[in-house]
Order: sequence, then structure tokens, then C-alpha cells
Amino acid sequence: MVLDGIVQQMDCSWLLPVWIQPGAKQDCAVGIMDGCLKVRIAAPAVDNKANRSLTVFIAALLGLRRDQVQIVKGMTGRRKMLRIVAEAKPDWEKLFPRR
Repeated sequence: MVLDGIVQQMDCSWLLPVWIQPGAKQDCAVGIMDGCLKVRIAAPAVDNKANRSLTVFIAALLGLRRDQVQIVKGMTGRRKMLRIVAEAKPDWEKLFPRR
């Protein structure tokens, strides 16, 4: 799996480190950079727009509700820690859709 060694499993949740690039052309997961999932987000880093877009984007890719993806660390920086709450292990491969 692409994210082995990066995702940490807790009780009924997973911690996913993310490096965000706001103001991109479109939302997409790019790959792994410095032990984080690198994600480009079209929303600007103004008024929490990029953070909201990030949680919505990740939730949509994994087939989860937006409230199941939360930023637990890094609200004002590019490096963030996401907490993903789900009953079953998410299919991490969905973060990298086939082109």
C-alpha cells in the first residue's frame, strides 16, 4: 500500500499527515512528500477556506462524510494531521484515482 508507514491507526480512527498546497489549479492528491500525503487544493489559504476544502476533498475520495475527517493539528500551516473516523479501514488507494 502506498501509505504504509505513514498512516497511524488509533482505536476507531486513523491519523494521516498531509502537506497542503492551497491555491492550486484543481484539487488532487499528488503523492508522498517528506512522510506526508501531498494534496493540492484550489481554495486559497484565506478564512479557513483551504482547510474546509481539504476535509471535504479527502472525505469525498474516501467515501466518508465530511465530519468524519477532522484537522487535529496544523490549522494555520501547510503541514497538517488529519483524523479520519470510520468503522472500517478506509481504502487508501482511493486517494490516488486512476487517470
